Amino acid sequence: MRKLKFLFAVTAIVTCVGISGLGARVTACAANDEYYVGGMAAGFLLNAGGAQVIGLNDVVSENGVFRPAERAGIRSGDLICAADGAKIATIADLNAALDRSGGNSVRLTIKRGGECVEANVLPAKDAKNGKYKIGVLIRDTVSGIGTVTYVNKQTKRFGALGHAVTDENRDSFSVSDSQVYLCSVIGVNRGVRGQAGELRGLFVNDRTIARAEKVCDCGLYGTFTDGYDFSACETAEIAPIAQATIGKAAIYSTTDGVTPKRYEIAIAKVDANNRENKNFVIKITDDTLIGETGGIVQGMSGSPIVQNGKLIGAVTHVFLNDPTRGYGIGIEHMICE
Repeated sequence: MRKLKFLFAVTAIVTCVGISGLGARVTACAANDEYYVGGMAAGFLLNAGGAQVIGLNDVVSENGVFRPAERAGIRSGDLICAADGAKIATIADLNAALDRSGGNSVRLTIKRGGECVEANVLPAKDAKNGKYKIGVLIRDTVSGIGTVTYVNKQTKRFGALGHAVTDENRDSFSVSDSQVYLCSVIGVNRGVRGQAGELRGLFVNDRTIARAEKVCDCGLYGTFTDGYDFSACETAEIAPIAQATIGKAAIYSTTDGVTPKRYEIAIAKVDANNRENKNFVIKITDDTLIGETGGIVQGMSGSPIVQNGKLIGAVTHVFLNDPTRGYGIGIEHMICE
């Protein structure tokens, strides 16, 4: 499985600054709710929603070498979601459908670029194991490390990442009923000018801490399990972008082990109206964090931004030309999922 890129890198800084009154949206969504401030690293194991094609290859049969999928017009990035009308949710489902075909043509339903297309493919029998194959490399799950932004104290609903889930090809995913695991950060590849760094982590004892249920342009959402211990988490009210100011703030992130730490930052610009959810330009000012990571690295996306004791947003992007700087999304765009 390839690792998801849970933080985007950008090369330019937006210079527009503006603050507008969007507080009504937050008030409507969060009336009487309390929130745990996140910062914990989480390992996401997400269902791809079918069998996703990540490459095409040969099928060596007794009658020669064939590339059935390529001949049928199947492409890398396609999501196979049905075979002869039967739902395909896993690799095993696709293999079973090909076995049932007996070598006859199979009608595949494919999601491609937001549309459904159909392809008729003729499986070939593998000379080594006798299995019918179509010459594809596929996966049914994707994994990566990201940071939980907040957890609703009453409902245990969480928001994370602050941006859509994409793989290294920037293809978007739709997820449902996927798993979230406690993640221990075991190392950091430091960010340097021109190259984003990343957190390196391990799932802890296959311990499921939450279920991921939804992804959209503003983040990944789900529900924490009843057994998760929030006693070490701080709580905070949320505040709209209109209350954010240029100046000192903090982020919570995990760069070693499983415990989030508070790091000092400065908010350099505020843009409440940005339609790409780049509502803040932030700069890491904490010497400890800079020493540990070089600044913002992949895996820190979702790190909550707190100012004046209120949760105002989450880290989403890093500038490739300066890893101490990046973008953040306003909490109001995440909280109303």
